[in-house]
Amino acid sequence: MNYAAKLTNLGVRCAACVQDVTQTSEPDLKFGTATVHFTGAPDFSPTRVLVPGPATLPAAAVQPRAGGAPDYSPFIRLGGSPVVYNAPIVATGDGPFDVTKHTNTGDRVLAIRPAAPAGPGQFTQATVDVLVVRGFDAGQPIIYISTEASDPLAAVLERSTYVPLFNQSSFVGGDDALGSGRERTFPFLNGQTGAGNPNAQGLIHLIKDGHATEDASLANTALLAALRNGGDARNIQGDSPTIADPRHALSYSPLWDAQLGQWTDKAIKAGLNKLQTDENQILNLAATRPDLLTGPGGAAYGSVGFVINCPVIGFTHKEPKEDLVELVPNAQG
Repeated sequence: MNYAAKLTNLGVRCAACVQDVTQTSEPDLKFGTATVHFTGAPDFSPTRVLVPGPATLPAAAVQPRAGGAPDYSPFIRLGGSPVVYNAPIVATGDGPFDVTKHTNTGDRVLAIRPAAPAGPGQFTQATVDVLVVRGFDAGQPIIYISTEASDPLAAVLERSTYVPLFNQSSFVGGDDALGSGRERTFPFLNGQTGAGNPNAQGLIHLIKDGHATEDASLANTALLAALRNGGDARNIQGDSPTIADPRHALSYSPLWDAQLGQWTDKAIKAGLNKLQTDENQILNLAATRPDLLTGPGGAAYGSVGFVINCPVIGFTHKEPKEDLVELVPNAQG
């Protein structure tokens, strides 16, 4: 479990962003877990829809599969405790669980194994296999899961539950500012595309090369192979709990504030829309070369408002310890 001190700030401007839950246990329980009772839960029954537009994005049609009830939040606090946990609901009901069309599970759920009966002195635990996402932090490859997003298109692309409530979370563009519960993430709109292209990156790449219009399941081996070989959007996280500088390690939050970048025509024509892997390199580029990198539609680079719940679960090569470069003066670090 990652320590994320920023989670205590989520209720600063949005009391509903942290759900107070209750907990019960069996009266004869010898050892094991208690049951957490949420007041709201996702509805996984709608059909997930993604129809690319003539230029891939904007999309012609978008509909998230799962929407959270008005009082649903994965960020929970047990009654009487100040501790906030990140506990996304990934399936509802007692089963059987649909891990192919996902009518009662999250879009990233590949398998669910209920706990086996436990004998005397034993404890067994249920497990869930979840499709991970590959990205970067401080130049190093990382893996994370994506469970909720506050924008419909982001929820579809992330295969996440749509929770617009999180747009009220503290606070847009805040990152490391006092009272913020968010950490930055750096997706790109129009990086390079092409399966097997080492410089491929971005949302258009995900749609074209990552089978984003299809349902994820263990039976969809083409989708799994594409994502295993670089088909994700390959987003960049800001601060990781592994960063050596305590200021940045303690700035980690799983609730990512999207800084969506768009390469200019000049950058694309010059072949400069290459793979980015480090927060500071991106911030320096945005600060010094607005002729190459902007926000969507040529807007100023920075937060676009929506957030995604993306807990980091590991790294695949070296532990992210420090950014590849120092920030230049006036870069928004």
